Amino acid sequence: MLQLLAHVRSLLVNCFGQFALDSKPDKPQYSALDCLFHIQRAPGIQVVQKSSVIKFENVGLRYGMGPEILRDLSFEIAPGSFQFLTGPSGAGKSSLLRLLFLSLNPTRGLINVFGKDASSLGREALPAIRRSIGIVFQDFRLLDHLTTFENVALPLRVRGKEEASYRKDVIELLSWVGLSDRINVFPPVLSGGEKQRAAIARALINQPKLLLADEPTGNLDPSLARRLLRLFAELNRSGTSVVIATHDLDLMDQFQARRLVLNEGRLQIYD
Repeated sequence: MLQLLAHVRSLLVNCFGQFALDSKPDKPQYSALDCLFHIQRAPGIQVVQKSSVIKFENVGLRYGMGPEILRDLSFEIAPGSFQFLTGPSGAGKSSLLRLLFLSLNPTRGLINVFGKDASSLGREALPAIRRSIGIVFQDFRLLDHLTTFENVALPLRVRGKEEASYRKDVIELLSWVGLSDRINVFPPVLSGGEKQRAAIARALINQPKLLLADEPTGNLDPSLARRLLRLFAELNRSGTSVVIATHDLDLMDQFQARRLVLNEGRLQIYD
């Protein structure tokens, strides 16, 4: 430990001058690049570099023998980032979300997810990777015979978890999305906005690193749409990467975020 502290002291002086340790200014001996070189190689010091959550390289997609509906997509989703995915109807937004969720394989190109080549993932590894990706479907996909609580807890039940181990987490999550008084209600009784929030809670129950949402505000009035956007923004501030597919320009104008624009199978990115 003493050796490490001495090495760090030396680096501080050489990189920033003696003023790094006291009030007497002194000229640094190392350039910025030299500092980076020495710090990366300092004993006991690790420089952590965040890799992409998901990275696409020249990805193309076609269904059957038809034409390519997605062409040469190259982009990445950074940790803790927020982006809108937009474009005209039929542009391929839902197909791109399925590629991001790994429920669809590309016709060509490479997809890297959490530092792993998606094409090399076996059947055993794929479910674990998908648990790190939450998805909110446009049509909610709630089961009518299950209560709100049971719908949200379903991903944990499928994994064999006991209710006692997750009950508190589910209740807290439902409270966060504003459904604490609808826990024991069945989906047919819920409003459209309540169903959407229940679907969001279900997508978050596994604490994903990436959340995908397909037209989450498409059937909601503007006030509810803004409320949902605030939920997504709060989630993003906690560190989760968010991708929202939408054609609602007014909604996108309310939040400063990166835009991924699909048109005729190709992607343009506006940071």
